Amino acid sequence: MTDNGTGTPSARALWPSMLAPELHGDDGLCAVSAQGVRIRFADGRELLCGSSGLWNTNLGYGNRAIAEAAAEALREASYLSVFRYENVYARRAAAALIDVCGPDHYQRVLFSTSGGAANDLVMKVARHYHALRGQDRRKVVVGLRGSYHGLTFGGFALTGDNLGQQLYGVDQRLVRHVAPNDPEEIRALLERQGAHVAAVVVEPVLGSGAVPLTEEYVAELLRLRSEHGFLLVADEVATGFGRTGSFFASHRWPGQPDLLVTSKGLTNGTSAAAAVVASHQVADAFTDAGSLLTHGETQAGTPVTCATILATVEEMRRLDAVALGQRLSARLDTELERLAAEHPRVSGTTGVGCFRSVRVTAADGSPLPQTEVPALVAAIREAGAVVHPGTNGIQLFPALTYTDADLTELLDCVRTGITAYTTRATHATRVTHATRAADTTHATRAADTTRAADPARSGAAT
Repeated sequence: MTDNGTGTPSARALWPSMLAPELHGDDGLCAVSAQGVRIRFADGRELLCGSSGLWNTNLGYGNRAIAEAAAEALREASYLSVFRYENVYARRAAAALIDVCGPDHYQRVLFSTSGGAANDLVMKVARHYHALRGQDRRKVVVGLRGSYHGLTFGGFALTGDNLGQQLYGVDQRLVRHVAPNDPEEIRALLERQGAHVAAVVVEPVLGSGAVPLTEEYVAELLRLRSEHGFLLVADEVATGFGRTGSFFASHRWPGQPDLLVTSKGLTNGTSAAAAVVASHQVADAFTDAGSLLTHGETQAGTPVTCATILATVEEMRRLDAVALGQRLSARLDTELERLAAEHPRVSGTTGVGCFRSVRVTAADGSPLPQTEVPALVAAIREAGAVVHPGTNGIQLFPALTYTDADLTELLDCVRTGITAYTTRATHATRVTHATRAADTTHATRAADTTRAADPARSGAAT
């Protein structure tokens, strides 16, 4: 049985991630190709991408320099690993990452294959680090409520949204969660359990709701690190590579994290890649002790992966992509403020840089229920743009390479889609109310008819 990706029976062989079973095999959700900031689907439509392919394609789709680097690495080296060996591609990519992260603070790079797997690795590094310092009891890892750190078992345990961890038997006994931007709660936790905390892992901007950590909260995390001795980890899987106005969001912190996690934009989405970048302090603890970290992934640090990392870093510099993102961010500030002011069902926006959310209300003014978000996303897709579901609304992650015309088109699609969704929802509500009223009237008339036919029920017998 063949499959050309356009709805043949074998298209049902795919079990896609996070997609309701009734939508499996839908050609309108099956991408065929992508170029620049547009995606072509199997149903023939070409849509503007407003999500950078899950935050990945910060430089747009089809970057030729990155594609050519991947092709050359595949021809010249095919597969080489960093499992009990090294390869020159991994050495070069690691050096490039240290350079962009900051060599004064960072020293070593561990390669992984996804943000979730990298967060699993972070937990190992943090616990092992403290054991090398004679603090074996430091096993607890603290995350933020509403955070997202992946769906592997370690990353899933750390994820602060309830996505079914109990159903899947995820072990969260050594994980704690506190509210973001609430210094009081994390202070209280550390007063009780600080001697047992190995690491505090935070997203500089929470991916689930596009909620930035405040300057005050970050400053308090840095102070608490000095007081309690835990490792501070910046999960920059979504915020790295120019997404929030600097190469990494934590570059704007007054102090740097001990471990930095990057993925998504790391290869412009071309490879299954992630990296954990370790500070001098962390790396030296292992080197000085001659201690072997027990971790390895077959596809981590391969030639094609590392070639695409190196090419992405070079393209970021050639395009001055961080500056492009800053200019786009300034336009987003203006346009999203206008959207919130003009559209009656937009309650506000959150986020920073090219990492934004649009919050939408229900007809009664309450936040849009999460169960309705997929319908809203579908309405915007029908209007011509791909956006990501968010908290009580949608999230927007345009590529840093967006033109002014691209952004205008995206926001027009968002306006049209929100209006279409709310109009349909209002109509459906009215139909439901009318149906219920008709049912009530019918039931009343039926009861009246029954009473008239039955004197005992109507009271005539007395």
